[in-house]
Amino acid sequence: MEIRILDVLSVFMVLFAVIDITGSIPYILELKRRSGEIEAGKASLVAYAILLLFLFVGEPFLKLFGVDVNSFAIAGSFVLLFLGLEMVLGIEFFKYESLKHSSIFPLAFPLIAGAGSMTTIISLKAAYSLWTIFIALSLNMLFVYLVLRATRLVERILGPTGILILTKVFGIILLAIAIRLFLSNTGISLPNAT
Repeated sequence: MEIRILDVLSVFMVLFAVIDITGSIPYILELKRRSGEIEAGKASLVAYAILLLFLFVGEPFLKLFGVDVNSFAIAGSFVLLFLGLEMVLGIEFFKYESLKHSSIFPLAFPLIAGAGSMTTIISLKAAYSLWTIFIALSLNMLFVYLVLRATRLVERILGPTGILILTKVFGIILLAIAIRLFLSNTGISLPNAT
């Protein structure tokens, strides 16, 4: 099977935009503040495993439970909504007592391997080969790992005030993403602003 570099690049850019690990840095720093050190390797591997599972058996797996892709994406939008509310309002919905678990939830899932990235992977299968998506996903996960490793450097550069501002701004963006994910999977459309 022929794998075209341009296709890999296209899929990479789509997944890069959906996963948006650089945009998630404020939340990662907030998570690190609450729970301690982030385990970059563990978070990246778990997210990678979840997305690979979805790449190969996503739709049949959901159908096994009688769940369609749209319903899954709507459920994911609620999780993102609560993550955004945590960041904007400073209210704790999720418990972060265990460092071991915070690298997996909510970092690996649903922040990195969330409903948006999972449904995107299923959608990409209609236009690209399995191996093209696999290579692009693998490159994305390598980038995710490098970003997670660099959070200490980002923390030093921004300082406490910069992190606080970024956290609030990204919280609002996360709320907007959650609403968009909800609306696009329910078929509800907002009237255009005039």
